Amino acid sequence: MEIEKPPVDRERIIPTAERRGLILVHTGPGKGKSTAAFGLALRAHGRGKTVKIYQFMKVPSARFGEHRVFEQLGVPIVGLGDGFSWKSKDLDHSAELARHGWAQAEATIRAGETFLVVLDEIMYPLRYGWVALEPVLQALRERPAHVHVVLTGRGAPQELIDLADTVTEMAMIKHHFKAGVPAQRGIED
Repeated sequence: MEIEKPPVDRERIIPTAERRGLILVHTGPGKGKSTAAFGLALRAHGRGKTVKIYQFMKVPSARFGEHRVFEQLGVPIVGLGDGFSWKSKDLDHSAELARHGWAQAEATIRAGETFLVVLDEIMYPLRYGWVALEPVLQALRERPAHVHVVLTGRGAPQELIDLADTVTEMAMIKHHFKAGVPAQRGIED
């Protein structure tokens, strides 16, 4: 590792626009997309803002770590799916659940009563064609000006990237699965 001097001067960018609701996308093949979205949810909740989390691939009865803590905090986290496609016993049913879930999430976004709406793993239903992209883009464009929306999942469509205010692509450099280490409670769930 090369040691570097800490910066002492930096260019200060002075914002010129008004504060408004943002569209944030966490995508890419690396780990951390949902975790980053949950961090934003915690930050907003810690500031007294209303938050609602929709998980498009998790079952409603899921009890992962994030469900336990958000339940303790009083932050709604809603499982909308029946598991990832490779676990589904009926893909038509999975698609129906995704469409129904999108209707719920869209209603929350459009109502304007929630400061931050997290659409966790929505990229899968979009990529599989279970949820049409254009209505999602339209709802994001037409949302009340103060509503922030975070969308997560691999393979975000270019149209969504173009619309978003902030896009972060998580890159996998190294992953413990490749070394044969299994998923662990508190890290992956």
